[in-house]
Amino acid sequence: MKAGKVYLIGAGPGAPDLLTLRAYRLLQEADILLYDRLVDPEVVAMATSAEKIFVGKNKGDDMQKRQERIFALMIGHAQAGRNVVRLKGGDPFVFGRGGEELMVLAEAGVAGEVVPGISSSVAAPEAALVPVTYRGISASFGVFAGQPGTRNPAYIDWTAAARIGTAVFLMGVERLETIVAKLIEHGRSEDTPVALIERGTLPEQKVATGTLADIVEQAAHIAAPATIVVGEVVRVRERLLALQQLSGETQWVAAG
Repeated sequence: MKAGKVYLIGAGPGAPDLLTLRAYRLLQEADILLYDRLVDPEVVAMATSAEKIFVGKNKGDDMQKRQERIFALMIGHAQAGRNVVRLKGGDPFVFGRGGEELMVLAEAGVAGEVVPGISSSVAAPEAALVPVTYRGISASFGVFAGQPGTRNPAYIDWTAAARIGTAVFLMGVERLETIVAKLIEHGRSEDTPVALIERGTLPEQKVATGTLADIVEQAAHIAAPATIVVGEVVRVRERLLALQQLSGETQWVAAG
């Protein structure tokens, strides 16, 4: 029997038409699709011939048991000769455990391939007209997990997050108050602009802006999934929106 292969595919930031062409082709060829909660249903439907298995996490799930199930499904189906697509929101290697999954496949002798996806760490700010870098304002950006991990539950390099030009937090809406407090504690000014982008790149996108001093109140209506951007680059959005009002141009401004 010919062995199957596992493709770890990034579904991108949300909008189905931001999927890569390679990802689309492999979805069409898949026998098995393992997909996460944040993947758009239109993308799931692209796997026209695949058996579709939901493996996303729900609140209260045992994360380790869930991950072990994913490992077993990938390995079992591939060893049975099937082509498996493991479809993740964003990019597989940006807080997606793609590295761990690829390692497990290698240890089991199963062929694996990574197909990059557009990460919401840059796509969501772009959709809200917030460049993560901008000449003369910010020459660097860092991406941080807004939720603590299971292996290092307390660890975020807050000193780095407070000092870097632009700090982007993923999966951090529920911990916004803590993120704000930690950044201020480690030296970031309370006047630093902040933007939260909910469901970035999608038609229902929402954007809230403020500063570290008031963003918790300003973003009270923002729900997960959302991307948090901290830095002076947020002011670029304000300038662009002001110019749009003057020009009457709207086509280059995303919803929000």
